[in-house]
Amino acid sequence: MSSSSGQPQFRYTQTPSKVLHLRNLPWECTEEELVELCKPFGKIVNTKCNVGANRNQAFVEFGCGMVAVLLVSVPFDDIESADLNQAISMVSYYASSSDPAQVRGKTVYIQYSNRQEITNNKSSGDVSGNVLLVTIEGVEAGDVSIDVIHLVFSAFGFVHKIATFEKAAGFQALIQYTDAETASNARNALDGRSIPRYLLPEHVASCHLRISFSAHTDLNIKFQSHRSRDYTNPYLPVNPSAIEGTLQPTLGPDGKKKEPESNVLLASIENMQYAVTVDVLHKVFSTFGTVQKIAIFEKNGGMQALIQYPDVTTAAVAKGALEGHCIYEGGYCT
Repeated sequence: MSSSSGQPQFRYTQTPSKVLHLRNLPWECTEEELVELCKPFGKIVNTKCNVGANRNQAFVEFGCGMVAVLLVSVPFDDIESADLNQAISMVSYYASSSDPAQVRGKTVYIQYSNRQEITNNKSSGDVSGNVLLVTIEGVEAGDVSIDVIHLVFSAFGFVHKIATFEKAAGFQALIQYTDAETASNARNALDGRSIPRYLLPEHVASCHLRISFSAHTDLNIKFQSHRSRDYTNPYLPVNPSAIEGTLQPTLGPDGKKKEPESNVLLASIENMQYAVTVDVLHKVFSTFGTVQKIAIFEKNGGMQALIQYPDVTTAAVAKGALEGHCIYEGGYCT
């Protein structure tokens, strides 16, 4: 079978299907991004996102939907054929095009699926689970800290993990609870509501939460940072690069840039005349509260350390008391 342009209709040997298999997708690819990629070729009626060992694959199903079958007097076989032709047109286009299919700059590989329909899809946001997908509308990534998100959602139960990221839909977060019941309670109470005004920067007038269920059941958090937290693993390493230099500054009342607050402090130690060890730092910083983790490293010829507290308030108190002071008398190790 060939197209009118003379190009082979099928580059792949699989039997055509209205369900396409997409590979090499970016991390946490959303249903919205898949629909956006496919909509020039037809209507997507079902998706299955983040499958495979690396969660970088997906399935999409073309179709007219049952509404079309009910409202239009068209034989069912013709509907099935129309669904199939939409998938064929997408495969054919990218098989002959010099511009590859892309999502967020990554080349996506497309082929026919062995399945003829997607069943048991948990990506619709309607099937309950223990992980919520939260879109925070009206804000940018630096406007709402992960500590504020934790504060809001922990009101309904213990939050195991949080991962935040930016997508085409806006600033989003995945929030993992112990069970689906707790997640459902949080969703029912917060979906469509706003984060309390006093928890937001002054330049943010309001923001709204749009909440659905995620297909995830257990988030893979590799580092504690301003973008991700695992509240079940106190021994997880802190990622310095994720904390230093990447937080978007907010504006203070005077209009000047205001340093974002975090429960992790970055300490630069100057005038090093004596050794500063983890034990020394623990003794100094634990005066103000429980120190969960300390990481020491060298950068630009100087010594720096990351000190993690349980919350932002304790970290802020320690920062205010210790900044500019010396560990040893005589002005050493400032």
